[in-house]
Amino acid sequence: MQVAANVSNGPAEADIQDWLKQVIRHVGIDTTRSIEISVRIVDEAEGRSLNKQFRDMDSATNVLSFPLLEASLADLPDEMPVALGDIVICGPVVAREASEQGKKCSDHWAHMLVHGALHLFGYDHETDAQAQEMEALEIRILALGGVENPYEPGY
Repeated sequence: MQVAANVSNGPAEADIQDWLKQVIRHVGIDTTRSIEISVRIVDEAEGRSLNKQFRDMDSATNVLSFPLLEASLADLPDEMPVALGDIVICGPVVAREASEQGKKCSDHWAHMLVHGALHLFGYDHETDAQAQEMEALEIRILALGGVENPYEPGY
């Protein structure tokens, strides 16, 4: 975990690890396997720069994911550590969104971690069908930790 920005309302490293483990278990990965996911918490300037560089969008966004794994996990030896990729979360954007949407900041952080991790496992939301599948999975995983449906109006 890399903290490149002061975030007073961000989760503890143990909470980040717990959410990532929930995703790993929920997508059916053997939890005895050594899995590596880098999480970097950034400020708006870095979030904007990365979003511009990789998505050609000139604004900071809440979460970006950079998958590394191109092979199937089944194709790799069990003893080989698997680096899945990087998740970049813009702390100030997450805090602002939580406030604007009337959500608990910790719940919104959990949602961004789960969302970002699912991208590392190949889930996406480019089409309506993909979005429905990914959102349903997010809702199920978040519910395991007591987080309400983040897509429910008025939550």
